[in-house]
Amino acid sequence: MVEDAALAATVSEHIIEQGWAGYQPAQHGIWRQLFERQAKLLPGRACEAYLRGLDKLAIAADGIPDFERLSDLLEADTGWRLVAVPGLVPDDVFFYLLAKRRFPTTNWIRKPAQLDYLQEPDVFHDLFGHVPLLTDPVFADYLQAYGRGGLKALRLGALPKLARLYWYTVEFGLIETPEGLRIYGAGILSSFEESRYCLESRKPNRLPFDLLRIMRTRYRIDDLQDVYFVIESFEQLFEATRPDFTAHYRHLTHQADIHPGELLPGEVALDIAA
Repeated sequence: MVEDAALAATVSEHIIEQGWAGYQPAQHGIWRQLFERQAKLLPGRACEAYLRGLDKLAIAADGIPDFERLSDLLEADTGWRLVAVPGLVPDDVFFYLLAKRRFPTTNWIRKPAQLDYLQEPDVFHDLFGHVPLLTDPVFADYLQAYGRGGLKALRLGALPKLARLYWYTVEFGLIETPEGLRIYGAGILSSFEESRYCLESRKPNRLPFDLLRIMRTRYRIDDLQDVYFVIESFEQLFEATRPDFTAHYRHLTHQADIHPGELLPGEVALDIAA
């Protein structure tokens, strides 16, 4: 309990006001450019749960949304709220917030020269990419469970393995639907180039979701992905990650990491033409 209280105090040090009234017209203009470009591209590419969430929360092209308005809608729907942060927060703070159904949302927006590539998440990535799926009950529960698992992974020294799960699902996940592959990862949804590349290019491998395979697979943050993992449903994702990971971490200490572009013997990448 003392540790929880200390962590809660640390968390409060990283939470700030969004400062919505302080956004300049040029900053709202950048949001409009990004929004309009992605809104035209994503129908037929993004999963239906994401598109429904975008519509349900009325996230629009007008300008950078007010976190409080979105939080009120989210809380009534799935119990989540947004909290403003100045940028990336420490791992323990990040996991604690997710475990409490609080999504840390950056309050700054990229510069005009960064429209096509940004290594660090900004408000467009966080709001447009992540927040709509928090209206899906199963995905909302998955993200909370991930936060709880993250706090445990920190105690066990297993964070790199768990971070790969977040990367290949929440950030860069694909889902199989009756209509074909669709995007649910926020890192793709907020990227004009990767939204096309992940579904159209024959360069990356697309593999069925495999929890232990993902935890062994390295990733890079400075280029388009070499591999995507495909889930069948959010229910599959939640059920696969529900059990305690302690035994997985112990098993993986004896397993070599896998290069992102590598196929293991017997693996067959999914055919995007299928």
